[in-house]
Amino acid sequence: MERRDYDYYESNVADINLRQITSCEGNAEKIRRLLGGDDTLRHLTLGTTCAGWDKNYFHIGEGDDLGWLGYFIGKSKFFHHLYIRVLHDGEGREQQMPAFMEGIARSQSIRALSCTDLGDNVSEAIVRALGSLPRLEELYYGSNSPGPNGFSALRTLLESGVLKLKKLLLFDNDMVDDGVASLVNGLKSIGPSLKVLELISNSIGNEGLSALAALANCTSLEQLDLSRNDFSMAAAGLGSLSDWLQAALLNLNELSLRSCGIDDEGLQALANGATNHCKDLDLSENDSITVLGLRRLSTSLQSESCRLEKLDLGWMDIGDDGAEVLARGLIGNKVLIRMHLCGEGEGEDDDIAITPAGWSAFSPVLCDTSSVNNTYLSNHTIQELWHCDAFDFIDIDEDIVQYLRLNKAHPQYAARCKILINHAHLDMTPLLQWELKCLPLAVGWFERATICTTLSIHNSNPDSSRRILEESKEVFQSRILTALYEFVRGVPKKVLERRDELALVAVYDDKIAMVEEEKKRIQEDVESRKRKITQLEEENKRLRGIVETVRNALD
Repeated sequence: MERRDYDYYESNVADINLRQITSCEGNAEKIRRLLGGDDTLRHLTLGTTCAGWDKNYFHIGEGDDLGWLGYFIGKSKFFHHLYIRVLHDGEGREQQMPAFMEGIARSQSIRALSCTDLGDNVSEAIVRALGSLPRLEELYYGSNSPGPNGFSALRTLLESGVLKLKKLLLFDNDMVDDGVASLVNGLKSIGPSLKVLELISNSIGNEGLSALAALANCTSLEQLDLSRNDFSMAAAGLGSLSDWLQAALLNLNELSLRSCGIDDEGLQALANGATNHCKDLDLSENDSITVLGLRRLSTSLQSESCRLEKLDLGWMDIGDDGAEVLARGLIGNKVLIRMHLCGEGEGEDDDIAITPAGWSAFSPVLCDTSSVNNTYLSNHTIQELWHCDAFDFIDIDEDIVQYLRLNKAHPQYAARCKILINHAHLDMTPLLQWELKCLPLAVGWFERATICTTLSIHNSNPDSSRRILEESKEVFQSRILTALYEFVRGVPKKVLERRDELALVAVYDDKIAMVEEEKKRIQEDVESRKRKITQLEEENKRLRGIVETVRNALD
């Protein structure tokens, strides 16, 4: 087939027969929808393998499918996401590829482009076309091995400022440290808009990690995924990453370092920055980490600056000693909700390596029953210690399971419920030092705790549930009355000894009141006399006037 350009498709579009220009009915139907301006066709997967199960799959076979597809995608106002996979040169596609890329480059609507397992020529052509996509926000680029020239071209494109990417995912491209260093300047150019950066399985080591720490202007970055790189000798780079997290003006939500060969030294270098400036940290499959590294992580969890809400440590040999260390890290922690010590899919055939003795270290952390106050100060935040599908293979005390479910289902009532469950007799003695001042507070606490008699939590079967507090409202009311009776009865004797003093004071208060009343009566009498004198003076003045008038008449 002869090589065709965009002008060829533009001049022949009015006369096309879809069955003739496509290699199958499925392709014809998709081009028909593009031609008709169908606003529901917003994404396609493009490849050379058969995928009949995917209704949005466009199979590139013989003929001119590829060229016409590029033309119509370029014309569409609604097409958003193109996923190109397993597309190599051959079978006439070298003639179709330039026209396809020219059509794609004319698109004003594409927002996401995914490219995996492409040949060298196709990969380079894709990079060249990116600069003409003004609305592109997401780029997924994987398993393409573009080499130094390819990364240099991508860097140049990013540096141009044409793209305002929000998501950049580069995975399994064998970038190595030089590729990362080459790409960093380009990443700086899109830093203000970039929200998600994934560099998974790219043979990145210490130098590449240190280079990434220079991305000071990525202030909008929310997710950073560096999984499946080799950081076994990258303690310095992890330290630089930690410093960057603490110094940069960013609010990173997720940091994934899954299966990176991180050891104790690397974890110690990373811990502070990761726990204080991330919400979700994935360290799973880093099986070189021992109790020594976990101890440093545990200390970071206890910091008041810790903002970590999810910590994944699955597929690691935590062991009983590690479980005990991590349990201590939860003491006083009020932000961590999930700490997965068993990963997704980890189960019966895998050595979880935590025995019932190890799990038991979490029991006093979740609910310290030694006193009411210690129960109140227990951890009511943590909700998960393993991934849900690993539960059936964990030998753990039922109380721990119950406390975790309580924290998850009713976090605002967890402390009250644990107190009521474990302290049938509430000792009011500590409150007596404040005498009767605490009585209204005690009554108010019981009133707010009444709801605990109505709350339920799910069992292992999500379709079944049970009451948290197995007692009726009448029994609960009896507990309240007993506690309040003992409180009043235990009021310190000195309060009663002061009763006579209080009575004497009351007598004096009565006398003072009588004196004040008499003083008030005298003041009223004085005022009354003053009014009478004023009246007499006015009458005397009137009579004098009359006498003076009579005298004048007689004269």
